[in-house]
Amino acid sequence: MKTRQRNCLRAICRLCLLVSLLNTIVPAQPKATLWPTRTPARSLQSLVDETAKATLAKFADKRLEEKQLSITLIDLRDPQHPVTASFRGNERVYPASVVKLFFLAATHRWLEDKKIEDTPELRRALKDMIVDSSNEATQYIVDVLSRATGGYELPPEEMKKWQYRRDAVNRYFTSLGYTNINTNQKTFCEDAYGREKVSRGPKGENRNKLTTDATARLMMEIATGKSVTRARSTQMMDLLRRDYSGTSTDADDQAHGFTGLALRDVKGARLWSKAGWTSTTRHDVAYVELPDGAKFVLATFTSDHAREREVIPTIARLVIDGLKGVK
Repeated sequence: MKTRQRNCLRAICRLCLLVSLLNTIVPAQPKATLWPTRTPARSLQSLVDETAKATLAKFADKRLEEKQLSITLIDLRDPQHPVTASFRGNERVYPASVVKLFFLAATHRWLEDKKIEDTPELRRALKDMIVDSSNEATQYIVDVLSRATGGYELPPEEMKKWQYRRDAVNRYFTSLGYTNINTNQKTFCEDAYGREKVSRGPKGENRNKLTTDATARLMMEIATGKSVTRARSTQMMDLLRRDYSGTSTDADDQAHGFTGLALRDVKGARLWSKAGWTSTTRHDVAYVELPDGAKFVLATFTSDHAREREVIPTIARLVIDGLKGVK
């Protein structure tokens, strides 16, 4: 019995040695798979991260820093399953005129609920607020939405009641799950006075604030017909449509001075957007449809580089090129 065990052990050892020798001569073959393998496509988040990194590098000589840039991208090639990625997308930033997009959506909600009357003057103001980015029209719209008009300073208790009314748009977007934003101030060409100034706070702590995440979400909901109703979303899109063809002598023109700059050589693309700019900020949120079928929302905020007009189109170009590699 012991002899048989020793013979078995010797046979096993010889077999192991033979396998070892064969492996040194013939490399091991990969296991067969049921499905063909391929290199995984890069993610949308990778595209956004790489876009931010490339943009910061390109404008390093202009001292563009991470803290001055926010990007949110929503891939809508499958509108039933949108994919979102962002770079500092939840950072609160003074939005300039981009906040008018929120006032537009709120106005249509109020109209749908019959809280306000649909008048020719209201429609004129909506058009001027979005198409021409008129601050005067925006002031009128905020008054209509909140019933908290500007004027002389109020006693503290009256001011609290006034501020509650002025917060109506905030309460609406909070009810929809929007967070980390503030949409209770009018926009001005110069400065606010009286109760408008008081409402901002001594250090401007109650100024309008948006994130690119929230802004991109709202543009997506409008573009996909989910803001208020499909019919009202269509009305909003009509005001947001931009014709970027041709040229403009106005470097701050919404169709030619922002994301539209990246589309000049893309025949057949379509653009809807809302831009905002001040002496210190330059922002844009755009919904773009490309001739190859790609659809996306891109929100870009830049701070302290208002004169760097190539930052936003640079980001848009990188996104357009990079989307081809994202599956």
